[in-house]
Amino acid sequence: MKNILIVDDEADVEFLFVQKFRKEIKEGIIKFNFAFSADEALEVLRNMPSTDIILVLSDINMPGRSGIELLKILKNDFPHLKVFMVSAYNDEEHRSMAQKSGADDFIAKPVDFNELKARVLTAIGLN
Repeated sequence: MKNILIVDDEADVEFLFVQKFRKEIKEGIIKFNFAFSADEALEVLRNMPSTDIILVLSDINMPGRSGIELLKILKNDFPHLKVFMVSAYNDEEHRSMAQKSGADDFIAKPVDFNELKARVLTAIGLN
């Protein structure tokens, strides 16, 4: 089973991911973990075996620590993780900032879940 951590301050993303990946969840291929802040995400990662989570999808704009700040910590403390940044700001500045900070991919909101699903499955070796 492939564990993925979703980090977003909007609680409705949990429902969206569970709906869009329901087949993979039901088949036991993917398990989603959810954190609603960067600090909560770090707590989840620090309390799990280091290889449990293989992919993190994080919003950039969150209260408190931003997704970019989280990305920098993840790449330093958990270098094995793939990290996708998600942002409502689909401009070169945000894409460049994410890329320079080590993001493995950048996804613009509103999220095209068919495209996202394909990219996630490829990133975790299932596509």
